[in-house]
This record gives sequence, structure tokens and C-alpha cells, in this order.
Amino acid sequence: MDNSYALHHLILHSAERRPEGIALGDGKSELAYGALAERCQAFAHGLLALGVGRGDRIGIYLDKRFETVIGSFGCAAAGAAFVPVNPVLKAHQVAYILQDCNVKVLVTSQERLFQMTEALALCHDLRHIVLTGEPNDLPVIDGVAIHRWSDLMSAPPRPGHHITDADMLAILYTSGSTGRPKGVVLSHRNMVAGAKSVASYLNNNADDTLLAALPLSFDAGFSQLTTGFFSGAKVVLLNYLFPQDVLKAISRERVTGLTAVPPLYIQLAQLKWPETVTEHLRYFANTGGRMPLETLKALRAHLPRTQPYLMYGLTEAFRATYLPPEEVDRRPDSIGKAIPNAEVLVLREDGSECGPNEPGELVQRGAHVAMGYWNDPIKTEERFKSLPTSAPARHSGLVMPEIAVFSGDTVRRDEEGYLYFIGRRDEMMKTSGYRVSPTEVEEILYATHLVGECAAFGIPHPTLGQAICVIASGMEGSVPDTQALLAECKQRMPAYMVPAVIEVREGPLPRNPNGKIDRKALSTEFENRNKAQA
Repeated sequence: MDNSYALHHLILHSAERRPEGIALGDGKSELAYGALAERCQAFAHGLLALGVGRGDRIGIYLDKRFETVIGSFGCAAAGAAFVPVNPVLKAHQVAYILQDCNVKVLVTSQERLFQMTEALALCHDLRHIVLTGEPNDLPVIDGVAIHRWSDLMSAPPRPGHHITDADMLAILYTSGSTGRPKGVVLSHRNMVAGAKSVASYLNNNADDTLLAALPLSFDAGFSQLTTGFFSGAKVVLLNYLFPQDVLKAISRERVTGLTAVPPLYIQLAQLKWPETVTEHLRYFANTGGRMPLETLKALRAHLPRTQPYLMYGLTEAFRATYLPPEEVDRRPDSIGKAIPNAEVLVLREDGSECGPNEPGELVQRGAHVAMGYWNDPIKTEERFKSLPTSAPARHSGLVMPEIAVFSGDTVRRDEEGYLYFIGRRDEMMKTSGYRVSPTEVEEILYATHLVGECAAFGIPHPTLGQAICVIASGMEGSVPDTQALLAECKQRMPAYMVPAVIEVREGPLPRNPNGKIDRKALSTEFENRNKAQA
């Protein structure tokens, strides 16, 4: 019987069952569950020796490596809260996060510290920095003690702080495409329940090898660790530069499970896959946005024996829905139904439930709903609200309110209960009196096979309200033919949906730190350029 209720239990319990089983790999070395459990406990002892208190925030600013994992799960064992910082962020962005959530200890490398020493002057709560590797000379920063990783790991054992599953475990910062990033506060219950839920429908087991290609600061990226460790599987950490590196890792490590975001899958679908991959790759899972149908078709052609899982989730609730592989042929554009131990509602603005195929807001309740945004009561109140009394599972005798997460995403539910993503409310385009989803436009563009990547967004227009603008790159480095693309749009779209502007670019479109195409940045850049030219 599994009785894990805190994050580090996932490793400890797998270590009890299979101490010699491989927990982590990075392409060069491996770490067994028994050794990983010992190192996580050692790191916890080191934090406690520094005087870290219950719930103190520990920043981890590293690429994917063993110390990143040990630090995260060691924080949990100590009773502290870890804050994973995306390694692609710049010094001022890192400093904002450390300052915003009052980080007390920062774990990083000597190279990264050198690049951000000046920015750390803004982090008034920072008291300790732990450097990985074995630097000969430790830098000097006023008011901050610098420690070697090895010194922290050799601290004498001491008991960690008492914790429950309701205690704060981590703060994950969103990408901040619409302003300053927000810190989503997650509890032990959120992450452990999420691990058990996802592992159950992906059928993860001790024979699996999962590839951690997404950033560990991204909820779906960190989920590769939690689902893997809960199942006793091996997780391979990958820092890649090119999509081809992902394919090489899948073959080299005989990966059985891959989870990625649509922009990466779009690139992978255009590559030649080794024929042997389908012998061991049991599933591929999509998250972080809707998978274009053409990309899904291409991947399934490459991987005829591999099961596709189409998933939807948001950082504020870890994961929301998934579509079982056996349903993909029948409804490839669906995001499925609620994951185990969660309920997903489709509500009108007045809180009542939508009828079949009626668009409404996706609202999630259950053990995965986060604790709100760190130190931001206004945004927390906007997103985390009491369920209306008319909602399912709410009864008149229940006095205490139940907090659910209101996603801001518009979806519809068909007669059989399957959900379909329409778009984000703050990204919907209003043109000629019609509401148009950017993803709907992008889906049609991908179906033309004339674009490699694309992003659609609305721009102000004096008579239409908004005109639709598209920025696209070509297939495999080519430049799209805008006239041919526009002709295809006119043939495939109603007149109100046809883009007024199509701008082509070479190479991949810009990403946000989580690897998604940054539609907001492209829109802002386009509008600013037009204003400057006006």
C-alpha cells in the first residue's frame, strides 16, 4: 500500500522497494534510488544546518543535472519550499523571482553566479548561496555566506521540520508573457496527487524510462520526475540544443515515455525518426497547448506502435484532462476528460453549467488545485474562486466554501462528455462581430503544409474591431509563399477568418521560457514596429 503524502516520499518508497534500481541518468552517469534517497536526505540536513525554517524558500537556478533533482526533493525532506528557476532566464529576471518570494538560500553554479552577482543586490532576504562543483576560491558577497555543495552534503544528520500534505512545497513561476511572472504556490498534496493521477493513466511502471526534455521549472517538466519516481522508473535528464538531440536521446536511452509541448513536436515531426524507436517508445504525450492535427498525423506515421496521449493542464492545477489513445482516431481535436481524482466543469459567467457544445470557462476542482499566487491577493482572487452553490458536489448543507481554479480558457463539452479547447479568453480575436480562436486559425494553416510554425493574433482595425495577423516560418528552413498561403486560407476559411496580414520569417519562431511559441511577444513586437513606422 502506497502511503506517500510528501514529495520526498516518492523517492524514499521507491528506494525501499528497489534500492539498486536506476532513478536518474544524464547520458553520462546514473544514480540508483538508494543513493538518490541518501543524497536528498543529506541535502536536507545541510539546509537545516544553515538554519532554514519551515516553509523558507530555496531558489534552484541550474540546468537539468543531478543536483537540481537532489536540491528540489531535499528541500521537501527538510520542510522547506523550493523555487525552480528556468535556466534560460537572464540575471534581472532571476533576481525578480528571488526577490518576489523572499528566497533565503540560492543553489546555483559558479558560472551562473558570476553572471548575476550585481542583480543579487536587490535580493535582501538572501542569506546563503550554495555552489555546485568544487570551486577553489569562493566569491565574496556582502551579507551572503557562500558554501560549496560538498560542504552542505557533509552536514551531520538532524530531523526535518514537521510537515503535512497541506504545507507549501514549491513556487513555480509562470512564463510572464502578459507581464511580470506569477508564482504559483503548490502543496505536497498537489504534487503527490498529480504524480499518482498521471502515472495511473500513463500506466507508468518500474520498467519505464522517461525523458525529461522540458524545463524542470515547468509543471509538466517537473512531472516527469514525480511520475517517474512514484513508479520506480528511470528518468533521463536532457539539456538539448537541437530537436535532433531529443531523437538521439530517445534512441540511446531506449526511452519508453516522452512528454513535450507542441512547438517541439512540430519540429520533431519534420525529422526522420530512427525505425527502431517504435520498438521501445510506448507513448508520447502532449501538453502546453493544442497539438496541430497535421503534426499529430506526422508523428503517428513515424510511430505506428506508439500510443499518443493528448493532455491539457495549467500550472494552477498541475494537470486537468487527457484523451485516451483509443479515442484519438475518433476525436483527435479533443483534450479528453478529467484526469483521475479531478473534476472539470464548463461554466457560464453566472456560474451555471453549460449545455452540450456550449462554450464556457473551464473550471477545475479537486486535490490538484494550487494554493494561489505568492503574495498576490488580487490575481489570486481573479483566478481562485469559490465554487458556485449550483455546481456539482456542492450541497446546501455545506457551509465552508470550496476553492476551484477558473482557468480563463474557453472550452466546450460534447454530448459524450469530451472536452474541446477553443482558446484563451485574453487571446480570443473579435473580428467583424465574430469571436475567433488563434488556435483555430493556426490549425488550418498547419493543414496547408505550407508553414513549419505559425502564430495568429488580433491587431486593432478601425472597422473590423480586430484584423487577424499571422506570422509564419517555412518547413525545414524554407520561406513560405505568402500568396499561395493566402489563397489556401481563402479556400479553407470563412471570409471573416482570413488573415489580413501574413508575415514570414526564417527559422523557428520565438519561444517563452517553457518552450511554447510566444504569441504575446510576437503580437507586441508587431504592434510596436507598426507604431514606429506610422
